[in-house]
Amino acid sequence: MKPAPPPSSPSPGAPLTPDAAAQAPVPTLAAPLLAAPVTHYENFPVASLLCPPHLRQPIAAIYGFARTADDIADEGDASAAERLEALADYRDELLAVAAGKAPGARWATVFGPLQQAIRQHDLPVPLLTDLLSAFSQDVHKTAGGETYADRAELLDYCRRSANPVGRLLLHLYGVHDENALAQSDAICSALQLINFWQDLSVDIPRGRHYLSDADCARHGVSRAELATRKSTPANRQLIADNARWARECMLEGLPLVHRLPGRAGWELRLVVQGGLRILDKVDALQGASLHTRPKLGKADWLRMLGRCLRM
Repeated sequence: MKPAPPPSSPSPGAPLTPDAAAQAPVPTLAAPLLAAPVTHYENFPVASLLCPPHLRQPIAAIYGFARTADDIADEGDASAAERLEALADYRDELLAVAAGKAPGARWATVFGPLQQAIRQHDLPVPLLTDLLSAFSQDVHKTAGGETYADRAELLDYCRRSANPVGRLLLHLYGVHDENALAQSDAICSALQLINFWQDLSVDIPRGRHYLSDADCARHGVSRAELATRKSTPANRQLIADNARWARECMLEGLPLVHRLPGRAGWELRLVVQGGLRILDKVDALQGASLHTRPKLGKADWLRMLGRCLRM
């Protein structure tokens, strides 16, 4: 049965006020209060040693929430209908714990720490539901073999799949002005686009199409040609053009690294440089990212650190 918030609780999707948070029940012993460490391979640092120590737990809790939802949408052998049902249950659980209900047993290791983060830091819950909306969209589009019409539609997806993470982090850092939020959105959208162009060799065989119809038409590239994952002059230009777009987005948001103080600013520098370095590798492959996924190695991390020092 899907949990429902009690009548006296705050409205679903709204962040808890300090008074409501103080009255919210503490999770049961079955729900751990500490987020699991980040063990999944990531090209960008997540709750690393550069992160302010007092924020590592809430950041890890947000990451655990997003990673688990992404896995529900993308991993294993479940059908599209089963994935969508699980994501709907996951959303119901989010709204329930945000309203003060103790986490259920199914995802206790995710929602115990997340409830603590929501309570202690007044996290905006609608940003978390936006992430789930994007994951559900991925399931729908993959099941139907659907494509993205143009870059505007891709950016709308990024608005829900990536930008909420940056806004949640700025919320934790106490940065709320519109200019900073716009720069954060640019960085997060760039990171999402970079993941697309990094993962072409994985996504295309799985029926995920992020190279838009408009871009493919402009470069004279067909879906059938992309399905062969063979590099041609036309698709090399298509990928290079999209990598250039992602780089422009990243550079648009880059000034934000100077707005965040101390460790937070250095963490963001490393995130930005990680994204730019992946783009370097996509460019160097000259279309071969259709069949080869670029990754960062030790030498790349040293280069990124050097670039961070020069920012």
